[in-house]
Amino acid sequence: MTTQTRTDIRNIAIIAHVDHGKTTLVDGMLKQAKVFRDAATAGERILDSNVLERERGITILAKNTAITWNDVKINIVDTPGHADFGGEVERVLNMVDGALLLVDAVEGPMPQTRFVLRKALGLGLRIIVVINKVDRDHARVEEVLNETFDLFIELGASDEQAEFPVIYAIGLAGHAGHTPDTVQPDLTALFETILKEVPGPTIMPDAPFQLQVTSLEYDNYKGQIGVGRVLSGTMRRGMEIARITPKGERSKGQIVYLFTYHNLGKQEVDQVMAGDIVAFGGLETLGISDTIAAPVVEKPIAAISIEEPTVRMTFGVNTSPFAGREGKTGWGTSRRLRERLYNEIRSNVALRVEDSDQPDRFVVSGRGELHLAILIETMRREGYEFDVSKPEVIYKRDPQTDQVLEPVEEVHIEIADDIMGTVVELLGVRRGLMQNIENWNGTTYMEYLVPTRGLLGFRSQFLRATAGLGQMHTLYHGYEPLAGSVPKRQFGSLVAWEAGTASTYAMTHMQVRGTFFIEPGAEVYEGMVIGQHIRPEDLAINVTKTKSLSAVHTKYYGEEVRLGPPRVMSLDDFIEFLGDDELLEVTPESLRIRKRTLNNDLRQKEQRRRDVALEEAAG
Repeated sequence: MTTQTRTDIRNIAIIAHVDHGKTTLVDGMLKQAKVFRDAATAGERILDSNVLERERGITILAKNTAITWNDVKINIVDTPGHADFGGEVERVLNMVDGALLLVDAVEGPMPQTRFVLRKALGLGLRIIVVINKVDRDHARVEEVLNETFDLFIELGASDEQAEFPVIYAIGLAGHAGHTPDTVQPDLTALFETILKEVPGPTIMPDAPFQLQVTSLEYDNYKGQIGVGRVLSGTMRRGMEIARITPKGERSKGQIVYLFTYHNLGKQEVDQVMAGDIVAFGGLETLGISDTIAAPVVEKPIAAISIEEPTVRMTFGVNTSPFAGREGKTGWGTSRRLRERLYNEIRSNVALRVEDSDQPDRFVVSGRGELHLAILIETMRREGYEFDVSKPEVIYKRDPQTDQVLEPVEEVHIEIADDIMGTVVELLGVRRGLMQNIENWNGTTYMEYLVPTRGLLGFRSQFLRATAGLGQMHTLYHGYEPLAGSVPKRQFGSLVAWEAGTASTYAMTHMQVRGTFFIEPGAEVYEGMVIGQHIRPEDLAINVTKTKSLSAVHTKYYGEEVRLGPPRVMSLDDFIEFLGDDELLEVTPESLRIRKRTLNNDLRQKEQRRRDVALEEAAG
């Protein structure tokens, strides 16, 4: 079959570390391509349409858009920068022929840059380096360019890939140029470089139609929508097709809806050629990596390779005394929860869901704590009510040596010089091995290899030790032999002794025992965790006690004892605080930690039995 190269289209992805200006640069490209009637009213971070993305300031979901420049259509895929969403990255890079690597002119190439760049180089993509924010104070343009070149070599770039074109930009203002001193007041230099350097897709127009599904969307009117790049032939609306799963299972169907991306939306079309990125509908069932092809095609396209998850949690039906108060009616059942979780893995391919030995609990595995936290937050906003367990790492066994292996992560730390010793000590006890250390301008940069289990619950401790000013980024490294023991949570929980309403009187006199998570007037139940104890063990206290009405004055009469403010906890904080015997109760309105065994007497008996068993084993 003859092949040809399309010159009227380019498919590119944008790669960057968190906060390096990727989504802002896309905003500028959309505005200058006249996507908006009035660019001044378009807003900012246009592609970060997901509410959680805007709140957290990160890109979670890969998104498609397209612009036209000098009669050439440029399909742009905005990729996540965080390694926990690598499943998104690995899929969408299969649709493009080139990528923009965005690097901050001060910070240089950073951890998440390495992760996505390694994937892009492995696929042989043509990379254009964009050094952004060249107008910043302390910009290190030449040094950053050298660091980027070193990174290409380190990640195994070919000679051709290492000779990358460079654009210098001020993304926020929409300016770009070929040198730092000749930055122009528009992005013409960037657009011209994309057209010149990124090859058009190579296609086989006469071959039978084939497409691989790389993303899934859902439309309330059109049903399941598949997204992918047409690899060969022509795709037409109304055509009969075959759906072939990666396992070779076949089913017949018809293309009812067909769209291409145009500006910020979809444009309905009658047919598309090979090389186009399209969205289509009409099939009841679709999955990631499915091959959609002409009926004459017999074999599926090789499935997209996705790295295995490293962390898991159990999701279960909410069984607390407050169950059913805040979630949507009927959405707290095991059937509804199971259906929602199994639907998630159809589009979230880096996720795994399995039934457990309990009918109302499910094991959910992901790429990291953040990956699972985003799923939890998404589900609670949809109206679901459930509970989750403490995250735990997934171990493997080496088939040759029968040695237990555990996941290890690269940890990149950026802190002030004067607290370096504290952080070194914290990572040392968590079995971290220092790989590199650099210092400039009063800032220390360190690179460690740390077992994933040593990082569970570490982020909040790190932020406290650095007064919230330190930065920590993690990147999956691989599986290594099991390291030694790592410290567990240092402080126990304050547990409600009985159900009722928390009183100011009781909490004021109990605040010497620790820090509360609740305020006076909050409803509590027996076994609910209401704060952090000042000692390693748990302590059950009565916070519902009220002051006895009596004419007899105590020695405290007249003294003013103030109740301190409660500790405000986010979802991430709650997940990090969870103990082995605790669950996080998640509802649309509340987050509460509770003991698995709510009855205090029963829980204490269980603890005594465990202590005796440990003593006998040690003796």
